[in-house]
Formats: sequence, structure tokens, C-alpha cells
Amino acid sequence: MWPIDFQGYGPRLFEGALLTFELAVLSLVVSLVLGLIAASARLSGSRVAAGVSMGYTTLIRGVPDLVLMMLLFYGGQIGLNLITDQIYAWFGLDWFVLINPFAAGVATLGFIYGAYMAETIRGAFLAVDEGQMEAARAYGMSPWLVFSRVRFPLMMRHALPGLGNNWLVLLKSTALVSLIGLTDMVLVASKATKDTHEPFLFMVPVALGYLAISSLSELIMLWLRRRYDTGFARGD
Repeated sequence: MWPIDFQGYGPRLFEGALLTFELAVLSLVVSLVLGLIAASARLSGSRVAAGVSMGYTTLIRGVPDLVLMMLLFYGGQIGLNLITDQIYAWFGLDWFVLINPFAAGVATLGFIYGAYMAETIRGAFLAVDEGQMEAARAYGMSPWLVFSRVRFPLMMRHALPGLGNNWLVLLKSTALVSLIGLTDMVLVASKATKDTHEPFLFMVPVALGYLAISSLSELIMLWLRRRYDTGFARGD
């Protein structure tokens, strides 16, 4: 039970906060996977794969997140039902498929921020000095050891600031999911504010919630940077 009532909205506000955090973490996982795939495609040497990856990042960079969210959710809903209508027609069925808002929110945020992750990962890969790779190979290290002991730590050292920044922006962008009907803490606070006309009672806790998560994230990123920097200092 939520310890503070907030005029009856406390439990719903707490549930909305948990949903927001869950949404942000799952979207981060999806965006990292898509980012790795897109960055690998761009670096693969294949013109087709690189072209698809460039088209993806260009689309995301050029269209506002709000527009993409609406297009992917409602457009996806229409497109999915056009396809399923054709399939159901063969069996004489008349069903309407509804996309789950939470799954749609995770997919959409992951798709949007996958493009930003891709550019960060690609930049980190290109920033690694190839001379260090050659030196590792000269010591007789296997390709896996070269990657795990040399390339990956160097990439992480370059990528961490960008990945951390992308995560913080993604976290704030979770507020967009209220537009597709997902009851996150922003939507709960908005409804409570309309009902009670007390914006500070509900919006200040929401702001503090986002601030707490982002501050904790920055501490974790700082720890990771120090860990990698210390590792390299010992290696030097």
C-alpha cells in the first residue's frame, strides 16, 4: 500500500511510476539490441545493409519522436488489421486486433532510440586505435581475446558518455506513452491535476521521481567510467 494517499491517487501514482521504470528499462534493452544490429550493418561493408542502416538513422533524426510514436502505434494498428483482415477472411472470421499499449510503447521507444544507440556504438568502434588491435594480435591473442580484452573495453570507454546521455533522454521520453493510452505516472498525475486542480501536489512528485532515477543512473555511469579508466590506468 502506498504510504502517502495523495487524495486517493497515491496507489495509482506508485503503479504508474513502476510502469514508467519498467518501460524505460525494457526500451533500453530493445534500443541497445537494435543499435548493435544497425551499427554492425553500417560497419559491415555491405552497401545494402549500410544503406538500410543509414535510412533508419536518417528517419529517426529527421522526424520528431512524438510524430513517430503516433505513426508507429496507430499506423501499426491499421496496418496489422489490414493484414489480419485478409487472413481472417479466408476463415470467415471478423476480428479486430488491438495492439497492447505497453508492448507498443517498448517497441516504439526501442525503435527510436536504437538509431541513437547505433550512432554512439559506431562512433565508439571507429574511435578505437587499430594499432592496439595489431599489437594484441602480435602477442598471439585469439580474435575473441582481442575483442573481449582490448576492443570491447576501449569501445566502452568511448561509448559510455553517449550511451548514458541516450538513456537519460529515453527516460524522459517515456512520458510520450501517455499519448497512446498507457497509464504511466505522467498520465495519472495529469488526470489527478485536472480533478483536483492541485498541480504541485502531483507534478512535483513526478518530477522528483524522474530526477531520482536520472541521478541514480548518472552515479552508475560515473562508476562504470571510473572502472574502465582505472582498468586502463593499471594496464598502462
